[in-house]
Order: sequence, then C-alpha cells, then structure tokens
Amino acid sequence: METAPTRAPPPPPPPLLLLVLYCSLVPAAASPLLLFANRRDVRLVDAGGVKLESTIVASGLEDAAAVDFQFSKGAVYWTDVSEEAIKQTYLNQTGAAAQNIVISGLVSPDGLACDWVGKKLYWTDSETNRIEVANLNGTSRKVLFWQDLDQPRAIALDPAHGYMYWTDWGEAPRIERAGMDGSTRKIIVDSDIYWPNGLTIDLEEQKLYWADAKLSFIHRANLDGSFRQKVVEGSLTHPFALTLSGDTLYWTDWQTRSIHACNKWTGEQRKEILSALYSPMDIQVLSQERQPPFHTPCEEDNGGCSHLCLLSPREPFYSCACPTGVQLQDNGKTCKTGAEEVLLLARRTDLRRISLDTPDFTDIVLQVGDIRHAIAIDYDPLEGYVYWTDDEVRAIRRAYLDGSGAQTLVNTEINDPDGIAVDWVARNLYWTDTGTDRIEVTRLNGTSRKILVSEDLDEPRAIVLHPVMGLMYWTDWGENPKIECANLDGRDRHVLVNTSLGWPNGLALDLQEGKLYWGDAKTDKIEVINIDGTKRKTLLEDKLPHIFGFTLLGDFIYWTDWQRRSIERVHKVKASRDVIIDQLPDLMGLKAVNVAKVVGESWSSEPWLHLASWPQER
Repeated sequence: METAPTRAPPPPPPPLLLLVLYCSLVPAAASPLLLFANRRDVRLVDAGGVKLESTIVASGLEDAAAVDFQFSKGAVYWTDVSEEAIKQTYLNQTGAAAQNIVISGLVSPDGLACDWVGKKLYWTDSETNRIEVANLNGTSRKVLFWQDLDQPRAIALDPAHGYMYWTDWGEAPRIERAGMDGSTRKIIVDSDIYWPNGLTIDLEEQKLYWADAKLSFIHRANLDGSFRQKVVEGSLTHPFALTLSGDTLYWTDWQTRSIHACNKWTGEQRKEILSALYSPMDIQVLSQERQPPFHTPCEEDNGGCSHLCLLSPREPFYSCACPTGVQLQDNGKTCKTGAEEVLLLARRTDLRRISLDTPDFTDIVLQVGDIRHAIAIDYDPLEGYVYWTDDEVRAIRRAYLDGSGAQTLVNTEINDPDGIAVDWVARNLYWTDTGTDRIEVTRLNGTSRKILVSEDLDEPRAIVLHPVMGLMYWTDWGENPKIECANLDGRDRHVLVNTSLGWPNGLALDLQEGKLYWGDAKTDKIEVINIDGTKRKTLLEDKLPHIFGFTLLGDFIYWTDWQRRSIERVHKVKASRDVIIDQLPDLMGLKAVNVAKVVGESWSSEPWLHLASWPQER
C-alpha cells in the first residue's frame, strides 16, 4: 500500500465543546455526523456542511488509523499504529483523557469494530495477521483467527445476524465473513479485487460495500457476496475507508486528503464534504441508526458464560469462549483457571509466554521492565517464579508468571550468564557463566552462593538438572565441545559426549524416559542419548540453521532458531515437526512447563543438595 503523507497537519480550528456537540447536535442534526481518524487526531464533522470545520475529539495522537464508537455510552475507540494500542475516550466528558484499552501484543492494528449489543471490540492486525476480540475494557482478549490471513484490514459487524466481515489485501486479496464467535468462516469475494481497503454494511438493506484503492472503485453485494454491483468506478484516486447513512455513502481518500459522498444506489450526486486534511483514515457515521438496539442471548447472565459470550449465526446464536491460551471446560460454559502447559520465551528485550493448550500459540509479553539482553530462562513450579539471565546488565532476575514482583537475585561477579536451571526440589538455582568460565549455585532467593565448577570450562552454556538422581548436565561449545555431567554439588564430574559436536547450544532432560536431548547449531542436528551415555542417535538433521534455546515437555522438544527467527517443535518419537511461531526476531532461550503439575514434588532431597550445610563463599 502507499504511504501516508508526511507533511505537518494544518492548525486545528477553534475547538467546540464536545459535550455541547454530542448532546445537542447528535439528536437534532438533519445530516449525520462523521467520525474519522486523521492520524494525528480523531475528528467530527457535519456531513451536511453546516459546520464548515471539523471538531477535534482526541488530539496529540501518533498514528490513529481505525475508529469506531458505542453510541449508547458516547464512547469513541481508535487504534494507534505507532503506539501499537487501542484507545478510548468519551464524547460527553469534556477534557476526558484517552484511556488505553489494549497496549500489548499489537503491531499494526488496522481495523476496528465495536459490537454495540454484545459489548465487544473486534480488530485486525496486518503484521501479526490475526483477528482478535475482547471486552470493551480490553479484558478476556481472544484470538479468533490466526491462519490463512495475509494483510487483514477493514472489519465490519452485523450483530443481528452474528456475522463479521473483513478485507484482506495480501497476495490473495479477498473479502471474508465468519460468525462473530469464529465459526463458519468463508471467502465471499475473491475476484476483481486488489487492494480492498474500506468495508461497511448497510444494515437496513443487508448489503456489503467495499472500496478498492488499486482498482479505483466502490462495489456492493449481498452479504453472502452474491449479486455484485458497481457503485463508483474509475474516478477515485485512493479510497481508504467508507461508511453510510440513509441513501448516502461517505469515504476518505488518501491522495486528495478529503472526505467525499455519493448516492449509495447510483454513485451520483457526488460531493466533497471536507478537504485539506492531514491524512484521513477510517470513517464512521456517528448515529443511533448505525447501532440499532436489539435483544441477544448474551444479555441475560452473559449467556451463562464465565468469560466471553460471542454472538453466532448458528443456534443457539451464541457461544462461550475463553481468553487466549485458556481452554473451555467440557460444560461449554466455564473457562479453566488459566493455561496449563506454557512455553516461556526469552527475547533480547522482553520475556513472553505462549500457551500450548490452544492451537493459536499466541505470544503474550510479560510486563517486566529493564530487560536489556535476556538469554536463558527457567521456571519454579512451586512458587510460580520465572528466572532469567541478562548478560548486558550482568544479572540474574526473577518475576512471577504475570510479570509482577520482579527482583534482582545476583548482580556481582557475574559476566556472561548463559544458562540457568531451577532445582525445584531442593530450592536452589544453578547457572553457567561463559565469561568467568564457572558453574555456580545459590538459593532461589539469591543467598548462599557457591562456585561448583571452575576448572576446564571453556564456553559453558546450557545446563539442566535431574533433582531425583542428584545430577546436573551442561554443554560446552569451546575449542573441545562436550557435554558433561556431575553431582549437584559439583563432585564426580565426567564427560558424557565429546565426539561429533560443534556448538551444542541447547540441552533438555526427559526425566521419565531417562534420556538427554541436545541441539547443535554447527552440526545442525538434534540428538539424544541415554543419561548413562549409551545409545546415542540423531532425531532430526534437516533445516536447523542455528538452534539456540531448547526445552522438552511431554512428547515434544521445542527450540528457537536464530536464522529462521522461529520457534519449532518435534515429536520425540515420531520425529514429526511443526512451527509454533515464525518471523519473531531476537529469540533466545525458552522453557516449556506445566504450571499445574510439579514433577517430583513428593521426592525428598538428599543432604548434599542443601546449601545451608555448605561453607558460604559469599
């Protein structure tokens, strides 16, 4: 798509009181009010030209793109692509500050639609290629679609029939529709279409209108895509968004920087509503007619749903849904308390969690600040702490799974902490340091620190523990790469593997099967061996350009790949392989855990595992 103009916006007109505008003009206006995003602000204008100037609803914005409203509450919602956020303000509260509704996990939220009866927000994101839904306050957020989307843009809702519609201007341009609960997805227009930007529904006539910026037309069709007709063709420069009221269609144009109107049936009676705008984007008619009230099955007791009640075109015309990553229980009404199997991910400047319970594999950023260069990550299932190393600030830190309670545990005499491992039984924390060439241990709270291994280490990296057997394993990718083993107190050290290795970055233990897996970024292999050093074999050796993070849970091994910028997994027996996430840069360590289950929680730790009896070095 073409880029928006970068010239400075004209000075805003003298402001009018939004309270007066909303309470007085809306019910009395003979012509509709148009609500539109103008990148640097959101504005209102009288479509009849009574007010020759637009009125600013929200100013000082970075990159406002999509806009919608909830008429009954006087609420205005918009997306800001630069701030990667969805925001809200109220028309009937003069001077009210904008509120953040969604501020994480967005990249380019191009489309936005308000379900005014179900009280939900739906949006598209052309970078994550997702369509999501949440309550109006941003809670219970859920990914509805994450596959077969290329560049989703405009989105429109027909709550009375339970349908949602969206445009996609990717390699296979099209218009699709689906139930507002994510059901019955179907392509309804995929011919004579190139850049389908704007989309709007004529609720009264049950027609769908869309604008194509490349082919310079506005077309309409039935809501199933049939009986397609031309409205305006050939004379448009760059239509972006459109809306309608009565018999009139309104649209914004990027190239002319203006708002236009025409008769929705004939395309005639064209006129310019407003010109010399900075960068007009999405547009809506602010009217009760665009959001007629009606009863829904979600009205009473939220449809019996514990979280999301989403409208549907199929009987019983709604379905219950859960926040992203959380499964719905068998009763079809109640969500589980949270995700059970989770993948914890360290990126250079943030930490993320990915639920493995649901197939969308959506990554959620932990709200932890001041992460400079996270490398390794692990988890304590008893207290719920996430532990990670940061080699730029030279520290080991921890926080709860939701990102709260962050604290620094170790930040002295530490150079390049590459690997980390939690002993959840004896309550100790182990790490490797490729700068000091040491393996050290502390209590989980950072006390009773002790050096365990400091000789004959070159480039120690990954470390894993077998608390039941009292053993630790680590990799060394130095001049003589190897995998070693020792007791948890550092004694009885011996080499497990030292042949046909290059850069053994990742390491994972299968406690149940008694096997040790590793990933090598130089030999481009994933291999496995018994923990006693016997029966070495290759599990995978195809398209593994640079393995780094490595972990195991259940039947699957997960890893990060620096070059492919992906997280992948392979079945440890069948060797079947699939991608969890791709095109995510700066991937480092990862840890797969079942937060609802503690392996070995009933086992007693042996005396040598307790640091309290050891001489304290620091």
